Amino acid sequence: MACTVLTKGRGLDCSRSLGGVKNVYFGVYDEFDAPTDGTGIIVSSAEVTDIEMVGNNVYKYALPKGTASVTETINGSTEAGTIYYTPSITIQLNKLTKEDQNELKALGQSKLIVFAELNERLASGNNVILCLGIKNGMHLNAGSNVSGAAWADRNGYEWTLDGMEQEPMSMVADYPASGPLTNPAFNSGAGLTITTS
Repeated sequence: MACTVLTKGRGLDCSRSLGGVKNVYFGVYDEFDAPTDGTGIIVSSAEVTDIEMVGNNVYKYALPKGTASVTETINGSTEAGTIYYTPSITIQLNKLTKEDQNELKALGQSKLIVFAELNERLASGNNVILCLGIKNGMHLNAGSNVSGAAWADRNGYEWTLDGMEQEPMSMVADYPASGPLTNPAFNSGAGLTITTS
């Protein structure tokens, strides 16, 4: 008896795609309500269809073009019969500031769920949003804060957050014209509250 049943194939897409991450949204893991799965995030067929975190915010970081990426590594062992996934996101922020130093410390002490808004677009024209760390969270585990040497060098931050999950990362359901993460199913119809500064 087979352990898994494949459900479909995949052809070549006739349209082009874009790389990179446009915005990242951080949510504190323990601030998500837990209706059924322990995190307040409902996933159906690899798509996030509901997020509950009433009374709490996600924090949006706008990113310079071409400075952020998401990678998910598949880790399997045929001998042990195991497989798991390690999502990771690396972001760069320009300019060292005392405010960012304080946020760096808070991020470093927090277990997070990360939403990455990609440059890639859905058929609706909206950006694809990935959800990382649904079950086990993401942690800031590497990075650097650099001044640069020459005048044209980048002065700022490079942070990498990673996790370890039993399932691959999921895409967030497409959103309405009101913007990313404002889906009517989220927060009992209210959408997520996004803090931008």
